[in-house]
Amino acid sequence: MSAAIGHGSEGRPVVLITGAGTGIGAAAAERFAREGADVVVTGRRLEPLQVVAARVGGVAVAVDVADSVQANDLVQRVLDRFGRLDVLVANAGGHSLGRVGDMTDEDWAQDLRANVSTAFMIARAALPALIESRGSVVVVSSLAGLFAGPSVAGYTIGKHALIGLTRSLARDYGRFGVRVNAICPGWVRTPMADVEMDDFARAAGIGDREAAYGCVVTNVPLGRVGEAEEIAGTIRFLASDDASYITGAVLVVDGGAHVVDVPTTALDLP
Repeated sequence: MSAAIGHGSEGRPVVLITGAGTGIGAAAAERFAREGADVVVTGRRLEPLQVVAARVGGVAVAVDVADSVQANDLVQRVLDRFGRLDVLVANAGGHSLGRVGDMTDEDWAQDLRANVSTAFMIARAALPALIESRGSVVVVSSLAGLFAGPSVAGYTIGKHALIGLTRSLARDYGRFGVRVNAICPGWVRTPMADVEMDDFARAAGIGDREAAYGCVVTNVPLGRVGEAEEIAGTIRFLASDDASYITGAVLVVDGGAHVVDVPTTALDLP
């Protein structure tokens, strides 16, 4: 039998997931709903949220959680509907291209808003309810939160900042029973990643999307990309009582990519 979601929750736990219209967020909604949670999915585009909500029997709310007023209103709507909040999954984010020297002020502001403000504002809004329920937060960062890819400066900086947010929240609110952890996925097959792979395949002249995915996992020990459902399982674990003594942790979910010593890849002969 799976562990309960959320320490000390009574009845059906309530889970709020940002960036839940597609990919990891949608997969997390399916996983939590399948295990008996009431799920609220949110993002800026209503149509994909409604599709996910219909599939999981959840509630779709289209808001921009990077805006503090909208974030506060969203949490209040969850409390008005369900009376509690047990788990927050801060998954919203965005991806842009550019080195520091290439980024405009607008690019910089957009990357920080998409990847940092979304998590900060919704976490701040949810804290009173999470303290009340002794709940948990799972922040979805990225392998880019630990390392730097080429020409994705704003994304890399934002994802690094999410780890700082996770640790600060864990440090300050653990005394109130709130657990906060981050995950750092590597390459995961999602609609956003599909677009990146299509662009990469065209730019590199390496064929199709699958060839591009194969290229980026050449040196990944497990030799494949992850699936959104696998990341959802990790999120669910961190939100469950099986992880009741885990807070402030950064869990890498990348098929082993982070253990590879890059300068030795040339020595890895068949």
